Amino acid sequence: MGIRNKGMEKEVKSGFRKSPEMVVMISQILHANLFQILMAKYHHPGGRVSGSFRIKPSEKPPVLTQPPAAAHRVPSQLSLQLMGPKKGGKAAVPAKKKTEKVVNPLFEKRPKQFGIGGALPPKKDLTRFVKWPHVVRIQRKRRILRQRLKVPPALNQFTKTLDKNLATNLFKMLLKYRPEDKAAKKERLLKRAQAEAEGKTAESKKPIVVKYGLNHITYLIEQNKAQLVVIAHDVDPIELVVWLPALCRKMEVPYAIVKGKSRLGAIVHKKTATALCLTSVKNEDKLEFSKIVEAVKANFNDKYDEYRKRWGGGIMGSKSQAKTKAKEKLIAKEAAQRMS
Repeated sequence: MGIRNKGMEKEVKSGFRKSPEMVVMISQILHANLFQILMAKYHHPGGRVSGSFRIKPSEKPPVLTQPPAAAHRVPSQLSLQLMGPKKGGKAAVPAKKKTEKVVNPLFEKRPKQFGIGGALPPKKDLTRFVKWPHVVRIQRKRRILRQRLKVPPALNQFTKTLDKNLATNLFKMLLKYRPEDKAAKKERLLKRAQAEAEGKTAESKKPIVVKYGLNHITYLIEQNKAQLVVIAHDVDPIELVVWLPALCRKMEVPYAIVKGKSRLGAIVHKKTATALCLTSVKNEDKLEFSKIVEAVKANFNDKYDEYRKRWGGGIMGSKSQAKTKAKEKLIAKEAAQRMS
């Protein structure tokens, strides 16, 4: 098959320079001529292929069963590049170039080593491993016990506290009537002594302040002098104030249960206070005070009978709740089977 046409090679080279379409066309012609030569040799067993192949005029050229373009051949690398990817096939994805990170020679990377004598380890949340003080543990256990055990209504009423907005307004009102501290009292007594020494009459007008102290507040409620009583919800032991709401309701005195005995204590310059009381207010605060008293009556005095019958507690843990639900499902299933 040593057929070589120099003129055709020149045309191929010049066509490749001109346009790729020319190269495709010339390659198809070359393959068609080769296919005809092979077919002629197959149909004419006595024929030989020499340097110049010629078909005799008496012989008819072989009839091609397939077009030259569809002949079975191994395509060359050049034709594959020119033809491109087949339809329906996946195109060759070019390999992604790895972007090299620009390393600044001025800043050298020094990884930490957390071995013995090395860098300190990062901080962790060790709350779970802390051995809390005995007082804190008792508080937490007591809180869980109050959730688990059934709480009688007299104690359960202290869980119903005043809402945040109303409590904020109430504490703003109480701060206006804070009693004097030790420094203010010392200054007042000094001025009074100087006035008496000079022979002047000192002012003996009693200031309007918040009253505190459990015995004093009880006396004011019994004498019906108290206009508003504020009780802390976390008094320990709770028996100190457990009877105070019943007394206020009997004497028709508005009362409110608020969060935090320490908040009440801060108003009267103490660490804690079980209860506070207002006996009177200034004229400029009477309108605001009346609104607070109405809201307090609606939340506590009017709902006393409802709170008196409501038990608290009985909230079990997640595991116990899951067990009880499973038992209830089993009982319901057995009941349904009996009915069917």
